[in-house]
Amino acid sequence: MDRPHFIGIGGAGMSGIAKILAQRGAKVAGSDARESGTADALRALGAAVHIGHDAANLAADATSVVVSSAIRADNPELVRAAELGIPVVHRSDALASLMTGLRSIAVAGTHGKTTTTSMLAVALTELALDPSYAIGGDLAGPGTNARHGGGDIFVAEADESDRSFQKYDPEVAIVLNVELDHHANYASMDEIYDSFETFVGKVVPGGTLVITADQPGAVELTSRVRDLSTLKVVTYGDAPAADVRVHKITPRGLSSEVTVVLGGKYLTFTVSVPGSHYAHNAVAALAAGVALGLPAHNLASALGKYTGVKRRLQLKGEEAGVQVIDSYAHHPTEMTADLAAMRGAASEARLLVVFQPHLFSRTQELGTEMGQALALADASVVLDIYPAREDPIPGITSSLIVDAAKAAGADVTAVHDQAEIPDVIAGMAKPGDLVLTMGAGDVTDLGPAILARLAN
Repeated sequence: MDRPHFIGIGGAGMSGIAKILAQRGAKVAGSDARESGTADALRALGAAVHIGHDAANLAADATSVVVSSAIRADNPELVRAAELGIPVVHRSDALASLMTGLRSIAVAGTHGKTTTTSMLAVALTELALDPSYAIGGDLAGPGTNARHGGGDIFVAEADESDRSFQKYDPEVAIVLNVELDHHANYASMDEIYDSFETFVGKVVPGGTLVITADQPGAVELTSRVRDLSTLKVVTYGDAPAADVRVHKITPRGLSSEVTVVLGGKYLTFTVSVPGSHYAHNAVAALAAGVALGLPAHNLASALGKYTGVKRRLQLKGEEAGVQVIDSYAHHPTEMTADLAAMRGAASEARLLVVFQPHLFSRTQELGTEMGQALALADASVVLDIYPAREDPIPGITSSLIVDAAKAAGADVTAVHDQAEIPDVIAGMAKPGDLVLTMGAGDVTDLGPAILARLAN
């Protein structure tokens, strides 16, 4: 991995690995579809970043080609790698190699991975432990998704979508929740459980599984792995029997005060982002740090330094008395959690949502639930499906979500041209309103345009 070439180097997961390798002294190169701040950040670390995919981008002396599951077999750089006999390495294998020899924490779950991984990265840094980390989003403070640290701890977001999290051998594994998602790769909950069981089974002997005691899928997983003799299981959550029990969560505007019972003692700390689900993410991070042997009181205080991740209820700005906030939520559970969090943080405000569905397969399976989630908003605008890596599925459009939302009593409008959104929102919004751009696609780009239109 001393001269790696990344196909899709600007992606959240790929860029993190590339940054760490560059910081470790590797000669990093790669390509991406378009220019971005991530590409500029990689160039600042010495990486050669090409825009557009072309066989000529791949240097003949590259020692490996790193790909994610999103890269298609006919990508010209991948084809060229085969011609040159350059080894192809999956992103997960590259990340696993970076964690070798370090005390690793792998954060898994259908939702909340990025936030929880980020909370740990910030807290461990605050405690002067100089961790390495690879996250699926940019931290609000450092502004990066990855770092090579000098300490012996590596915190990584572990992606279940393509089963790649099965490549890791963590000392501590966190499972935040277990739900059916990624329908192109999983046909049933049994397949999901099997995949998570394999992940948990890779925890090193004597290591720890930190898992919620509240979510049904996680409870089922716990019952399946409790007999692993080499594994210590630590549960957390609201459940009375949880090892780390959430005693109380008190909203404080855009933050929360959290009290837990740990080892028979009460411990109170601040979480600087709103919503119960973010508070529970922080409790998972606390339990994982304690499993590594860190003092609970010091860790709790350090978790209060976390200020957020880009795209996780990130305030983009305010114009004409209207705040515009960006959310990465794209699964119904995430959507419901973020909408509930904003309701709790600003109960008097009207909540307007611009939602962009992500993936045809997810919309096909969960479109009804997405529409029902939008009923929590005062009014919503639904865009066309963002395809990402998928080809269209006949008959599957965002109208599935719109129809379900209307059936749930929601005020919802379909808009097919994203360029119209700033004018549409400007016509809807009033001083004091909150506008939430929501989804995993390029809906995030609309925030600045909405703010500019509101200013006029």
